[in-house]
Amino acid sequence: MKVSIFGTGYVGLVTGACLADMGHDVICVDVDESKVEKLNNGVIPIYEPGLESIVKNNFAAGNLKFTTKAEEAIAFAKLQFIAVGTPPDEDGSADLQYVLAVAETIATHMQDEKIVIDKSTVPVGTGDKVRAKIEGVLAERGVEIDFDVVSNPEFLKEGAAVGDFMKPDRIVIGCSKESSEAPMRELYAPFNRNHDKILFMDVRSAELTKYAANAMLATKISFMNEMANLAERLDADIESVRLGIGSDPRIGFQFIYPGAGYGGSCFPKDVQALTRIARDAGYDAELVQSVENVNNRQKHRLFEKLSAHFNGELAGKTIAVWGLAFKPETDDMREAPSRCLMEALWNTGAKVVAYDPEAQEECLRIYGERDDLTLVTNKDAALESADALVICTEWKAFRAMDYEAVVQKLANPVIVDGRNLYDPAIVKNYGITYYSIGRA
Repeated sequence: MKVSIFGTGYVGLVTGACLADMGHDVICVDVDESKVEKLNNGVIPIYEPGLESIVKNNFAAGNLKFTTKAEEAIAFAKLQFIAVGTPPDEDGSADLQYVLAVAETIATHMQDEKIVIDKSTVPVGTGDKVRAKIEGVLAERGVEIDFDVVSNPEFLKEGAAVGDFMKPDRIVIGCSKESSEAPMRELYAPFNRNHDKILFMDVRSAELTKYAANAMLATKISFMNEMANLAERLDADIESVRLGIGSDPRIGFQFIYPGAGYGGSCFPKDVQALTRIARDAGYDAELVQSVENVNNRQKHRLFEKLSAHFNGELAGKTIAVWGLAFKPETDDMREAPSRCLMEALWNTGAKVVAYDPEAQEECLRIYGERDDLTLVTNKDAALESADALVICTEWKAFRAMDYEAVVQKLANPVIVDGRNLYDPAIVKNYGITYYSIGRA
C-alpha cells in the first residue's frame, strides 16, 4: 500500500520505517529541512536500537522517502498518517496546533478520497476536531471529497520500539466509517499473521485507550515508589516485597521496579493530559493526579539522600553520575530524573561529572558548556576523585560493579543507587556507604 506520514520524530520515523520494511511504499514529510536533508543522507536524528539499518535499507530500496513537500505526499497516498508532536500546553493539556495544522494542509491539497490517521497521542475528541478542520477547509474550497478520520494510537517503548511495532501485542484502530476497516486491516496484515491482534472500536474509545494504558503503567511505577518510601520507614526491603507481589499473576513483575521516578516523552505528558481531560469532562481524576504527584516527589529522592549524607553541605563537592537518559537504550532526557538531580546539585554549588552511553550529546544540547558539568567518555573516568557516585539509569554496562575500583577512585566511597542495581550486603563488605530505594 502507499502511505504518507507527517512527522519524522520518534513515532513517525519508526512507523514509516517499519511499514516500509514490510513492503509498503512510504513517504515521510517534515517541515524541518535540515532533518529531512540528514535523513536523505542516512543520518538518523534519534537513537533507537535497530532503527538505523531499517531506515537505510528501505531508503536504498526506494520504498522509504523523505520530503518537505506536503502536496507531493498528499497526492501520493490514500492513507495519511499524522505523527507530529503534542507537547503539553501551559495548563497541562496536549497542544494540538501541529495536529490541526497537518489536517488543514491535507484538506487544502487533497484531490481524492483520504483516510486521515491520528498516530499522535491526542486527547479524546481530537478526531472530531480533525474532522471539523478538514470539513471546514473543504467547504471553503467549495469541493466535496470523501474522507474519514481514524485513531490508531502507538504503543511503542523507547529502546524497544522496532520490536514493539514489528511484533505488536495489539493494534488499536478507531473508525467512524466501516469502509475504513478493510484498508486498515490490509495495512497491518504483515504484522497480524500469528493471530488477529487488531481491535476495532470507535474513535473516542481508541483515543482514551492510549491514555488509559500509559496512566496504568505510570500508576504501577508510582505505587511501587510509594511502597519503597514506606519500606524505608518500616525497615522492610522493597525488593522482597516486589518479588512477593510480582509472583501474583494478577499483578505481574512488569513496571513494579522502584526507582527515581519515570520520565520520557510519554508518561509525564500523558498522565498530565489525562488529568486535564478528566477535569474538562467534569470529573476529578484523583488517582491519576496522585500518580503525577508521587512521581514528581520521587525524582528528588536521589538528591535528598545525597544531601542528607553530606549534612546539606554539597558546595564544592564533585558528584559522579552514571546515566543521563530517562531509561536505557535511548538518548532521550525529557523529564529524566538525572536532570532533577543535576540541577539541584548545581543550585548548591556542587559539580557534576557524568557518563551515559548514548545521551552525552543530548545533555550538551540541553545544558550547553558549563563549568560545573563535565561529560566523560567512560564510567570509570567519572569516578576519579568524585565525592560520591549516583546511578540514575539502569544501563547494562552499570550492572556489574567493580567495587574495588570504586573504593580506589572515589574520594569518599559513597553510592546512591537510584535503580537498586546492587546487593547491599556485597557493597557493605567493601566498606562502601550505600543508599538505594526502599532498602535499609
